[in-house]
Amino acid sequence: MTTEFTTRITEAVVDSLDGTADPRLRGLLAALTRHLHAFVRETEPTMAEWERAIDFLTATGQTCTDTRQEFVLLSDVLGVSMLVETINSDERGGLTESTVLGPFHMTESPVRELGADIDLMGGGEPCVVSGRVLSKDGTPQPGAVLDVWQANAEGYYDVQQPDIQPAGNGRGLFTADAEGRFWFRTCVPSPYPIPTDGPVGDLLRATARHPYRPAHIHFIASAEGHAPVTTHIFVAGSDHLDSDAVFAVKESLVKDFAETDDPSLAKEFGIPNPFRHARFDLVLNPLDPPDGLDADGPGTRDAVNSGRS
Repeated sequence: MTTEFTTRITEAVVDSLDGTADPRLRGLLAALTRHLHAFVRETEPTMAEWERAIDFLTATGQTCTDTRQEFVLLSDVLGVSMLVETINSDERGGLTESTVLGPFHMTESPVRELGADIDLMGGGEPCVVSGRVLSKDGTPQPGAVLDVWQANAEGYYDVQQPDIQPAGNGRGLFTADAEGRFWFRTCVPSPYPIPTDGPVGDLLRATARHPYRPAHIHFIASAEGHAPVTTHIFVAGSDHLDSDAVFAVKESLVKDFAETDDPSLAKEFGIPNPFRHARFDLVLNPLDPPDGLDADGPGTRDAVNSGRS
């Protein structure tokens, strides 16, 4: 087939999008068409390869359930999730860096009191995670909400083992205190492999890639008047920090889970001494006030809130 004819196919598909009412959707589909057609022209897949690709995507969709998102996992291992997250995040200095949501934020975290233990099964090395939620200028954010989730000591999330782990194990929804502080008990996370029993696992094996993630805990932090941040903390010294299967490690998010021998602090946290302690402050970016409102003026928060439904 001539290059001229294949080019006309691309142009015809792009032209067919002219009636799309949403200009953003029209632009996205046109760009997707051009790049996808360029890929096909460059690689010249055989019919058998094209059918195999369709089968792979079909199997990826069929693997998705209410508690498993194989397409998110595919996006993760191809680095697309991290690319989208980075493009959409504010990378200015002083703010907590974002990273991927991951495929296991599939269920609502139970509301827990500050200091609660999210490790409902035990068996791992006990630790405390504590910190503050702050605005960019260092102002504490009372009432900030933290959604936290992690795998158990063996590297499995609750949704992966519904017959073994109680629902909500390794998860918690916390509200920071009047000084923006938060703290909770858990077990020290461990490295673990992402699921490899589906199409994404087949892809990793075909490309001789390992499936492991370094040890980490997920966070989503939000506070009134601020952009939320989706992030992790990674355990310093963990295996696979330099080869995360989903490319999500950022140096600023690697934290020391320090061995702590402090009986009074252990008593305060309600944990046996000695224990491991990770400290992590989340710094959020203030949202710009609506036009016509002075961010520092009196009554601004009430004015903004009155416009929300």
